[in-house]
Amino acid sequence: MSLAWQILKELPRVLGTEPADPAAVRTRIRYMERNVGLPVRAIIILLLFYYLFFSKWFEDPTLAGDTLADIPPREMILDLVRRFFLIYVVVNTGAASLLIGMRQLPTLWLQRLVFLLGIFDAFGVAALDIATGGFDSILYWVFFGVIIRNAISTPEASRQIVLNLVTSVSYLLAGFADALITKWELEMVDDRILPALQSSVPDLGAEPYVLRFLLLILMTFCCYGVQVLLDKQRRVEEEAREFALRQQQLQATGRLAAEIAHQLKNPLGIINNAAFTLQRTVKEGKTITQQIQMIREEVERSDRIITDLMGYARLSEGRVEKLSVSEVLDHALEQVFPRAAKYEIEVERNYAPALPLLLMQRSHISEVFTNILINAREAMNGKGKITVSTAYGKSYSVVIAIADTGPGIPQDKLPKIFEPYFTTKEKGTGLGLAIVKHNTEIYGGAVEVESELGKGTRFTIKLPARTLIKIRR
Repeated sequence: MSLAWQILKELPRVLGTEPADPAAVRTRIRYMERNVGLPVRAIIILLLFYYLFFSKWFEDPTLAGDTLADIPPREMILDLVRRFFLIYVVVNTGAASLLIGMRQLPTLWLQRLVFLLGIFDAFGVAALDIATGGFDSILYWVFFGVIIRNAISTPEASRQIVLNLVTSVSYLLAGFADALITKWELEMVDDRILPALQSSVPDLGAEPYVLRFLLLILMTFCCYGVQVLLDKQRRVEEEAREFALRQQQLQATGRLAAEIAHQLKNPLGIINNAAFTLQRTVKEGKTITQQIQMIREEVERSDRIITDLMGYARLSEGRVEKLSVSEVLDHALEQVFPRAAKYEIEVERNYAPALPLLLMQRSHISEVFTNILINAREAMNGKGKITVSTAYGKSYSVVIAIADTGPGIPQDKLPKIFEPYFTTKEKGTGLGLAIVKHNTEIYGGAVEVESELGKGTRFTIKLPARTLIKIRR
C-alpha cells in the first residue's frame, strides 16, 4: 500500500512540466492570440452577426414554413444567444485592444486574459451548440479546435487542463440543455409539427453522445500529454547543450586557477628558501631574526592557501555527469565518517524518493558535502548527531539539509563564515565554506546557514536540477 501511495504521490511530478518561461509564454500569446487569433475572431464575429440577426439559419425546413424560432422556448433561447453574443463582442473588443498593446502588460495579466477568453469561447460555442441541434450539432467539431487552441496558448498545466475540461463539460451541458428544451417544446406545440420535434429529440442514453464527450476528454489529456513530451524533449536537448558548455567552462576555469597557482607557487618557494638561508647567516639582531621568522610563517601560510587553490583547480579535471544526490551524500558520509575511525556520531538519513538528477561535476558537489560534514565533525569533537535530509524543491530543484548538534556559531560571525580566509580554526585556511558557496552558486544554487549557540548548526543547499554554470568575474 505504501508503494502505491508513493507512486500516486510522485505521479503529478512525473507528469508535470517545468514552469513556462515568461518570454516563451508571451511569444505563444503573441502568435496564437494576437497574430492569428484576432483576425480569425473578427471573421467569426462578422459571420455570427449576420447569421444571428439577418439570416434564417435556425429555421427547420422540415416544418413546412413553421420554424423552431416561432415556438416560445426556442425563441427565448435564440434571444439569450443573441444577448450573449453581444456581450461576447464587447469582451473580445476589449481583449483585442489589450492584446494589441500587450507589450505594456505583465505576463501574469496576459495569462489571465487568455484564460478568460478561453472560458468565453467555451460558453459561446456551447450557446451556439444549443441553438443548432445540441448533441447533433455540427459545431461539435469546433470544440476540438478550441481545446487545441487552449493547449497552445496556455502552457501552464493547471490552467490548461481546467480550461479544456470546462470546454468539454460545456458541450455535454449544451447537449442536455437542447434535449430538455426540445422536450419542453413537445408540450407546447400542435399535432402538425409534433412529429418533426419528436424526431429531433436525442436519446440521452445513446452511446454516440457518450463517446463524443469522452473524445473531448481524451483530446484534453492528449494535448497535455503532447506538451509534456515536448517539454521533456526540450529539457533533454537543453541538458545536452549545457552538458558540453559546463565542461568547457569548468576546464577553462580550472586551467586559469592552475596557471595562477603555478605562477605564484614558484616565487614563494624562492622567497622561502632565501629567508631560511638569511636566518642561518644572520647571527646578530634578534629583531631581524623575528621578522625573518614572521616572513617564513606567512610564506608557509600562503603556500597552504595556494595548495588548496591547486586542489580546487584539479576539480575541473572531472566530467559533468548526471548525479544522484543520495548517492553522492552517502559517499561523502563514508569519506568523512569511515567505519574504522569509530566516531561517536549518529548519522540520520532522511532522503526523499525519486529526486531529479543533478547535472554537474561529481567533485564539485562532493566537495560541498564533504566540507560541511568535516566542519560538523570537528565542531562536535567526534560526538553528537548529524541529520542529512533531501527534499524536492520548487522549480525543479533539490534541497539538501545538513544539521549537527554542535555548539553552534555566534550570531556576529554567521555573516562572515562564507568569506574567503575567514576562519575560527587555529590552522584553518578559511577556504572550506568559501568553496562550498562558490561550488553551489556556479550551478545557480544557494547555500544558507542557521545556527544558535548550544543548539547546533544547519546548512541548507538548494540546487536546480538543470541550470547553466555562472562564472563570477
